[in-house]
Amino acid sequence: MKAAPFAYHRPESVADAVALLREYGDEAKILAGGQSLVPMLAMRLTHFENLIDISRIEEVRNIELRDGAVWIGAGTPHAFVGMDDEVAESVPLLTLSTPHIGHFQIRTRGTLGGAIAHADPAAEYAAVAVALDAEIEATSARGTRRIPAADFFTGLWETSLAADEVITAVAFPVWSGRCGFSVHEFARRHGDFAIAGATLGVELDEDDTVLRCGIGLLGMGSTPVRGTPAESAIVGRPVGDISAEELGKLAVSELEDVPADLQGSAAYRSKVCATMVARAWTEATTAAVETREAIHA
Repeated sequence: MKAAPFAYHRPESVADAVALLREYGDEAKILAGGQSLVPMLAMRLTHFENLIDISRIEEVRNIELRDGAVWIGAGTPHAFVGMDDEVAESVPLLTLSTPHIGHFQIRTRGTLGGAIAHADPAAEYAAVAVALDAEIEATSARGTRRIPAADFFTGLWETSLAADEVITAVAFPVWSGRCGFSVHEFARRHGDFAIAGATLGVELDEDDTVLRCGIGLLGMGSTPVRGTPAESAIVGRPVGDISAEELGKLAVSELEDVPADLQGSAAYRSKVCATMVARAWTEATTAAVETREAIHA
């Protein structure tokens, strides 16, 4: 099939893009990398009268460290995020997540902002945003606002963006201290969307006690979700007293409406996700403990 006819616009600036959004409202859709939107248009799963292509706007293709966070322009391709040294040092979860996103061609064309705006519950960057309490910068003709990731994803492929807003950047907080990070997911084939997965960050104090933990779960609801029960249960406890298997089970224990589809039942998906959390926890805590050993070596 081919996409239904639409008008194509390629603005030169964010100001031009938001002006077009204001003009066309619900009849317009932002086109970033197009790796999700274009197939949906081609299969006629959706249709918009106007596509506004922001892929050539340089002001949304940048990576900057400021105010204790890494700010990544919405038009920055996945591949650029995955290769950037500042990102690798400051927000390792993004670097670790990038190879799981589709295939190389998709990572070259797809953008971070597009992935966040698409709001797929199995998307890696969305899970990282939730786990790290990232903020999404949205711009319209009325100005700019910051939306916490916890409030941004509202449903399957749905967000709290207004019809006249475009994502211009995402701010990922930088974790300092003795931290470890890990990403584990399970898919039928490499490049497929994850059936279930976990992005996990943990910070330990000098006595190997958990100071904080962020767990983002992939494919476990209509939106990216957090393993909140597990996070709450381990803060303040020595890492050696925490069972990875029990932590995984706890992370999925309070989830409602876990999807059931051709990929597997809700029970199967929950079991897989618990295993992914356990593996991520083991890897992340090992890295955090080794941080102290490296310092004192």
